[in-house]
Amino acid sequence: MIDKIKLPLVVALCTFFCACTVKHQTIQTRSIANNGKAWASVWQQRAAEYKALCFQAYNSARVEVDRAVKIPTDKPLAIVTDIDETVLDNSPYDAQRAFNNLEYDTKTWKQWTAKGIADTVAGAPSFLKYAASKGITIFYITNRDEEERAGTLKNLQRYGLPDADNAHLLLKQTSSSKESRRRQVLKTHNIIMLCGDNLADFDALYDNIPGEQNRDQVTQKLTNLFGTKYIVLPNPSYGDWEGALYNWNYKLSPAEKDSVIRAATKTDR
Repeated sequence: MIDKIKLPLVVALCTFFCACTVKHQTIQTRSIANNGKAWASVWQQRAAEYKALCFQAYNSARVEVDRAVKIPTDKPLAIVTDIDETVLDNSPYDAQRAFNNLEYDTKTWKQWTAKGIADTVAGAPSFLKYAASKGITIFYITNRDEEERAGTLKNLQRYGLPDADNAHLLLKQTSSSKESRRRQVLKTHNIIMLCGDNLADFDALYDNIPGEQNRDQVTQKLTNLFGTKYIVLPNPSYGDWEGALYNWNYKLSPAEKDSVIRAATKTDR
């Protein structure tokens, strides 16, 4: 029999080891994909390197604006920009989902956008205001839904961004492809530049293209446009790169996504 004096010690040790076991099991069952999104969010929020990349992108954009306004044109000039992770920073939403080991969810996403409180991406406000001061019109083409219009405008207007009104906010209507909306802008303006964090923000060649290798091939084809007409912002959290990785099957379970990630990632073994 266990000595009565030693009994409390035995109970304490058992409790400790059980707690460690539960904690270990939790870590083992947590999705690699969601752990990655947590790291991506903290990098986006805290890394000076992230901000430096954003400043680098928008500094390049200023140079292109200065060049473009000197060229004669038959129509007013315009810049087309994406919103999420290009102008507005949604990392608090992504981090909250990741910390709770939850996937993206349309309902909670719309609750987030309705608040209209997202911070701006470093360099975005000053660049857009600079472009507007040169007489360039800003069009916001986003795949946010129509019901997100009020919250989106509230968020853009919060920072006094130029052309933040209904006429210049083109939300998703039927298709996630932005090509038809870009063509709509081209009817009245010359688009000198497109800003985005996802390659489909720039060219229809990227629309639902199968396989990351094929996206790489298109990127090689368009090499000379990056840093001039196409200004790319960093986004490690989500995008078509992830969709292509999963072969556009967003219904994969966390375990299935983890398997895909493991198979696609190079290691030293």
